[in-house]
Amino acid sequence: METTRPNGSLYTNIENKIATIEFGHPASNSFPSELLQRLTDELNKLSQNAAVSVIILKSQGEKAFCAGASFDELLAIDDLEKGEKFFAGFANVINAMRKCSKLIIGRIQGKAVGGGVGLAAACDYAFATEAASIKLSELTIGIGPFVIAPAVERKMGTAALAELTIAGHEWQNAYWAKERGLYAKVYGTSAEMDKEIDFLALKLAGYNPEALTDMKTVLWENTSDWDSLLYERAAISGKLVLSDFTKNALLQFKK
Repeated sequence: METTRPNGSLYTNIENKIATIEFGHPASNSFPSELLQRLTDELNKLSQNAAVSVIILKSQGEKAFCAGASFDELLAIDDLEKGEKFFAGFANVINAMRKCSKLIIGRIQGKAVGGGVGLAAACDYAFATEAASIKLSELTIGIGPFVIAPAVERKMGTAALAELTIAGHEWQNAYWAKERGLYAKVYGTSAEMDKEIDFLALKLAGYNPEALTDMKTVLWENTSDWDSLLYERAAISGKLVLSDFTKNALLQFKK
């Protein structure tokens, strides 16, 4: 069931050493600050939980996976400090995913925009359906995908990041994303995808947890500078979101 809560919802279920985190928001599973913080805290908590070997990250419903930043909250930003703080919320989540001692499997059942693409890219292994098209539309509203760019570039390469960003008005389909490394597998239906996610998660949950943690560390080598880099990027976005161009573009988009 999809949430009607204005600040969104976040639930975690732990079974057979598998923790499933499900987030939701009435506006196409977008993220206000409070929900970003809750997801960060939950990832940090699960990272320390010895009863968990693997994490599945999913969103509510069968439509959009994640529409990125909350438009209402972007419109409400009226000074640099608030802007930096909001975008730092995405930096916190990506860094929490990166540092989490558990492997994270992404379940991408529908469209992902902006920060939603960043979330998918920060997963260690992502499953998707044919409906999981992606778009980085930030330039069209006068900002840029600065915070999530390192995660997208690490997974898909500079050429794909450039194409997604520069042609920010265009959707790229799930198979395009798979060819470039964002998704490991693409399925025709959610039911097919869920069957394979459950199969892989149970397999991983039966492996040596120490080996899984060590493998996670290897996969994320050479990213320690993200502790400062992502917050420097958040400052760029925080400044741009105050521009007249962005304010007008957001108002037009809302209309």
